[in-house]
Amino acid sequence: MVTHVNAETQGDERGALLAFVEAQRGAIRRSVIGLTEEQAASRPSASELSLSGLLKHVAEMELNWLRMAQQKPNEHARDQETWGDSFRLVGDETIPQLLAFWEGVTRETEEFVRTTPSLDITFPLPPAPWFPKDGKVSHRWLMLHLVEEIARHAGHADIIRESLDGKTAFELVDLDRLM
Repeated sequence: MVTHVNAETQGDERGALLAFVEAQRGAIRRSVIGLTEEQAASRPSASELSLSGLLKHVAEMELNWLRMAQQKPNEHARDQETWGDSFRLVGDETIPQLLAFWEGVTRETEEFVRTTPSLDITFPLPPAPWFPKDGKVSHRWLMLHLVEEIARHAGHADIIRESLDGKTAFELVDLDRLM
């Protein structure tokens, strides 16, 4: 569910991009309100996606893109063997731990976007069949991509949550306001 995103201060492109990313993050966070770990890990449809798995994936995905933009190694990098673990909780991982982890990533993303000298600065894309050879994207592209990626998964989360207990995105917004 997309909630109203306040208009940026005239000319505050960074603030606008951060606000739209945060609106989509909120939809993912709200999707787990009031659920047990077991409910959040359940898969009520033919999809292998769960709410806790989506939460983990978007937090790790945001960190991965941030590290690429920073041109730093990703301390949570996945390989082919561990890729599936980015969509499910493993070991003693919990929803509160993932929310805290994502909050840290969120703060880092905001600081990065607010302090980058220009949103036009580019960084290289890693070699992958889905990226152009020697491709580069800008910090602005990064923020637009985060909106796109998180929004896509927020839609998944809406469907999963409604399948679990009938709660719609509107109801979750109200529950979140009460907390």
